[in-house]
Amino acid sequence: MTNCPHGHRARPLTTAASGKHRRRRRATSTVPAWAVPLVLTLVSCGPGDEASVSDEPGARQADDAPAVLGTEREEDRQADDAAAVLATPPHNRLTDTERADGWRLLFDGRSFAGWRGLGLDGVPEGHWEIADGMIRKVASGDVPTAPDGQPLEGGDIMTVDTFRDFELAFEWRVAPGANSGVKYNVSEALSMSMEPVRAALGYEYQVLDDDLHPDAANGPNRTAGALYDLMGPGPAKQTAPVGEFNQGRVVFHAGHGEHWLNGHKVVDYDLGTAEFEAVFAASKYAPIAGFAEAKDGHIVLQDHGDDVWYRNVKIRELPPPEEG
Repeated sequence: MTNCPHGHRARPLTTAASGKHRRRRRATSTVPAWAVPLVLTLVSCGPGDEASVSDEPGARQADDAPAVLGTEREEDRQADDAAAVLATPPHNRLTDTERADGWRLLFDGRSFAGWRGLGLDGVPEGHWEIADGMIRKVASGDVPTAPDGQPLEGGDIMTVDTFRDFELAFEWRVAPGANSGVKYNVSEALSMSMEPVRAALGYEYQVLDDDLHPDAANGPNRTAGALYDLMGPGPAKQTAPVGEFNQGRVVFHAGHGEHWLNGHKVVDYDLGTAEFEAVFAASKYAPIAGFAEAKDGHIVLQDHGDDVWYRNVKIRELPPPEEG
């Protein structure tokens, strides 16, 4: 800070008050905010003397300060946004812990590798697509359907591999009024022995808009998270609003089954028990020989004709039960 010849001390002047003497230059983001002098020197030399603004390089840089600071703030905001994205768990990937625990992806987020249509070599065209890292069941529109609502010419897709004892995790989202399901313990040969031949036969984790799809009115065992047509979900059930993703999980091990929905266990059953035999006898599956037996089965995404999305589909195989 300099003093005038009359002995008056210079007063600091911020850039906002530099008036007509202020010089305007294009701001550049290459000058960091900490390097910009933010104070100009105003020298007032008493009555009648004209205030002057220093024309030193520091003063010229100070004129740029507001624009530079604005640029820096925008860069900081963009950096914060990028950090938030990086902090969000990526989809269709495994963590190191999951890999160590034996998980594997069934969907890589980019292709149908490891999947094919029931009774087909590939995925049925026009029924399924991959969009934005999701498997999408494309709505079929007005097509002929079986008595249970499944398209006669539809196309469930299944894993190429089979699994007997496992834990399966996935996320699902439905359009308003939509219906689908995740099936397991599926025999391709058994499924194709009955009409419709592209519809899998197996235990089903029901995926549904409970409020708008009419099947929900047929009982709790037709609602989201249910063991379809066998057991309804318990009171812990909580579904996300339609249009948002839900977290599903299935455990099938040594004849014991569990369905989980958004972190809560909603179905628990054991094959061969009196309770299970009773509900099975009352279901539409009762006449199908071999349906209830645990087997090396495919995992299936059901084509029920409606818009539905899946992502983060992964599985880990569980050790077989000990004999004895």
